[in-house]
Parts: sequence; C-alpha cells; structure tokens
Amino acid sequence: MGWAALWYAVAMPFLAYAVWIVKNRTADDLSFKPMLGLMAGAVFIISCMPIPVPIAGTSSHPCGTAISAILVGPVLSVLVASVALLIQALFMAHGGLSTWGANIVSMGIVGSFTGYAVFKLMRSFNFGLTPAAFAAGLLADWSTYAMTSFAMASALHGQEPMMGLFLKIMYAFIPSQLPLGILEGFMTAGMVSLLAKKRPDILVKFKILKQAELDDLEASA
Repeated sequence: MGWAALWYAVAMPFLAYAVWIVKNRTADDLSFKPMLGLMAGAVFIISCMPIPVPIAGTSSHPCGTAISAILVGPVLSVLVASVALLIQALFMAHGGLSTWGANIVSMGIVGSFTGYAVFKLMRSFNFGLTPAAFAAGLLADWSTYAMTSFAMASALHGQEPMMGLFLKIMYAFIPSQLPLGILEGFMTAGMVSLLAKKRPDILVKFKILKQAELDDLEASA
C-alpha cells in the first residue's frame, strides 16, 4: 500500500492543476469541455486493447496520450488519461483502484509529457506535423512502459535488486510493445495529418499550427 499511496501523491497535484485549468478555460470557451470529452473518449478506446504479457504479470496496450497531449497540452492530457483509466478500472477490470495512481503517472504524466516534449522539440527543428506526431506517439508509448516497468519493479523487487527486476520486466514488454509503439506512432501521425487536412482550424485554435502555416496549407490545396 505504501507504493500505491506514493503514486497517488505524485498524480493528484497534476489532476488538481488540470481541473483548475479546465475551470478557467471553459469560462472563456464553451467548446473546450466537449473537446476534452472527445479526447477522453479517444484515449479510452485506444487504450482498451489489452494484450496479456504473462511473463510480466500484466498487460500491454496502446496509450493514446500523445494525441491528447499534442492537442490540449500535457497537463490536461493527464486528466484525460486518468478518466479513461478510471473507467477501465471500474467497469472493465483493466487495472485497478489501488494502481490507478501508478497508472496515471505512467500513462498520463510520463506518456503525455514525453509525447508533448518530443512533438514540440521536433517542430522547433522544422520537422513537419506528420513526422513530429509519429515520433511523439512512438516515444510516448515506449516511455509509458519504461515507467510502468519501474513502478512494478519498485514495488515487487523484494530482496532482488530493483534494477535487475526492472530490466526483466522491460524485456518482457518488448515483444508486444515494440510493434505497438510503432503502431501508436502511425495512429498519432494519421490523426494529426487528418486534422491538418480536414480541420486545420482546430490545430490553429490549440496553437499547433500558426495562422501563417494554415494560410500556406490553404494556398497549396
């Protein structure tokens, strides 16, 4: 229970800050809550494809936090992920309430902030939307499972060196998570590319595209 409490303690400030942001944003933009709800639904659906990993005693799945972090920012993506994880824990026996805090840290915090940072870094070096989104999805997924491995090892290592168990769990995830991370990269890139073609105004609204870039896209269409 000590480790469960620790992860809750790490996760709750992020959730509290996210709720505060939502209250302030929705006061000025009534369309913001529906957008956040759509993101929560997307993350829920993407992450509802568990693949058992018997060696690690857990399951593997895509995460979806990269796309939410890109669109609404990493802090709100933590809230989005926490809602998806809570629904899964309550109604689908996927995860659990005692591990909810650890799952938020792994998928919500680490996944969201990694995906967002990778996307922003690549865009700052003038990479296009599609390759930046692909890298964000890929590394958000892999970083989530690196953190999951660390959380599991820290709680379960007993008398065994924690680093040894951490590496064992990481190796157990590789056969499933290596291709799933690549798949998530393609999914994230596809979603961002589709928005750029069909609803570039959304990307401008959330400051993913600059108005000048939107004008260039419309001029080349």
